Formats: sequence, structure tokens, C-alpha cells
Amino acid sequence: MSLTPQVYWAQRHHELYVRVELSDVQNPDISITDNILHFKALGHGAKGVNTYEFSLEFLEPVKTKVVQRSTQRQVSLTVKKTESHWWPRLTKQERKPLFLSPDFDRWLEESDAEMELREKEEERISKIRTEYRVREDPFLYVKRGYLFMYNLVQFLGFSWIFVNMTVRLFILGKDSFYDTFHTMSDMMYFCQTLAVLEIINPLIGLVKTGVVPALIQVFGRNVILFIILGQLDEMQSKGAVFFVFYMWSTIEIFRYPFYMLASIDMQWKLLTWIRYTIWIPTYPLGIVSEAVCIILSMPIFTETGKFSLQLPSPLNVNVSFSVFLSIYLVLLFIGGFINLRHLYKQRCRRLRSRKRKTH
Repeated sequence: MSLTPQVYWAQRHHELYVRVELSDVQNPDISITDNILHFKALGHGAKGVNTYEFSLEFLEPVKTKVVQRSTQRQVSLTVKKTESHWWPRLTKQERKPLFLSPDFDRWLEESDAEMELREKEEERISKIRTEYRVREDPFLYVKRGYLFMYNLVQFLGFSWIFVNMTVRLFILGKDSFYDTFHTMSDMMYFCQTLAVLEIINPLIGLVKTGVVPALIQVFGRNVILFIILGQLDEMQSKGAVFFVFYMWSTIEIFRYPFYMLASIDMQWKLLTWIRYTIWIPTYPLGIVSEAVCIILSMPIFTETGKFSLQLPSPLNVNVSFSVFLSIYLVLLFIGGFINLRHLYKQRCRRLRSRKRKTH
């Protein structure tokens, strides 16, 4: 006496998936005739080892070829639809057979399936474009090598700063705050001078990132480093310098390895998550630390008259550089907001797209 196995199904726009809950199946007899799927096999099911069979008449025409894959636990079937579109149900009869259930492991709603189709198409187009670019750009590997080395050098530089500052903090405690500039400035000068390339690279098309966010960050940091800290001896022993340098290096020891791997089409999921998350605490703290440095420097510029501007007659007014710093302080928060918004959009786009791919 033949028995009916439990059968599960799911669909995509162009094909059907049928999973038969039978283990240790041997030589199954599977065919499609007159748009009806016939299945018969000896296997271990709900009633032990027996012959199990069933038939399903599909709602719309399908191709007669069945792709079969048997494992010790089940038999999986893939059937191609004749026309690629979404079916409201599997069988021609409106009432679902008792042995048939949705396969929730593979189940998607129509909207989700359409999104999956779009993502696959975008991935296919992206792959074609990448292959085309590889063929057409004879300097591709030179560009990749340059970007890899640039990000590697910056990573090593900021790592040196971060590790040294951390070790000094553990050994000297708060005393390490006050000589941060004298011990770390040479390497920070080197890294921030080199960072000017991050404005040039998108301008000449080496990387596809926005010029404005890079300009805001590089210009803002260099104002702090070269003008405020570099030109005022009184500022170089301030504790705020420690927090500025530490926030900068904390961000960069994750950002540069991420771009280094991206330049050779590699990705490390944990590093990607950290790169698009670490800025949430560190970037606002960095902005606050920079603002503190500006505020502390303003009385010094006023007192010393350094970089003050003498307006010509008939005004004959001496404009202190601290006036420009007051304006810059406002621009610092505006620019910081623009960059935070840019980073948030990047995080949403990168991490959400990755989540969709893993589901």
C-alpha cells in the first residue's frame, strides 16, 4: 500500500522548489506529464520504510525537465516555469492538498522575490562592468597598487601613534596628556600632510567618493594641527591635544585597513562593521576635542596678535585671528554635521545591503 509523504514548496518568478520529506530514498521515479508532477519512491517517511507517492497538477504550464537532488534526509526538486511570473498558488485545484505546505526555509513574498531579482541583476551588471573595466583600463593594477600602498602607509602611521599613546597612557597616566604633541607631532604631521591625497584621489577619479567630505575632514584637521597647535607653543602642552590625536588615530586604524582591502576587492565582515560603527562615538568626541583646542587658543591669539589682520586706512582696525577662529568654530560644527550625515548614510547603505545578502 502506497503512502503520501509530506511535501513543501516555494517559488521564484522563474522556477518552483519542491521538497519531499523522505530519507534514504533509492531510485525515485519522478516525471512531469500533462503538466502533472508524478513522484514515487521507496524511502523512510512518517510511516517507516514504505513506498510513498503523490501527484501535483501545476496551476500553469511548466517545463518537463526536473532537476533532482537527493540527500539522506530529503529529496529536493526544481521545476522551471514556462512563463516567468508570480503564481498565486501551486496547484490547479484551489483547495490545497493536505500533504502540501509552504517551505518557509525558502519562502519569499512577491515583493521580496522582486527585490532579490533586482539585487541579482545589479550584481550581474556590476560584475560585467568590473570585468569590462579590468579589460579596458591598462593602469588598473597600478592604481590598485598605489591605493593599497597609500592606505597601508597611513595605517602604519596612525597605528604607531595609537599604540605609543596607549602605552604611554598606561605607564604615565595623566602625565602623558601634556607632552603628547612633542612626542607624536612628527608622525601626525607626516600622516596629515599625506592625507591631502584623499582630496586629490577623488578629483582625478582614482576613488569614487565625495570630494566635499574629504575636503572638510582634511582641511579641518590641518587647521588644528598646523595652525593652532603647530604655531602656538602654549597650546602644545594642553591636555586637549591628547584627546584630539587619540580620537583621530582610533578612527584611522580601522578606516585605512578597510580601504586597503577594498582596493584589492577584499572584504572582512568584522572590519566592515567596525569601520562603519566606530565613528559613532569617536567622531563627535573628536569634534568636541577640536572645538576645545580652538576655544583655548583664541585668548592666546588675541594676546599675542599672531596672524592678526591690519585693515588699511581709513579703517585702521586690527582684526584678531581669534575673530576668524570664532567663525571657523561655527563652521566646524556645520562641517561636522555634514560629515556625520554622510557617514550615517554610508553605514545604512553598506550594512543594510550586507544584511539583505545574508538573509
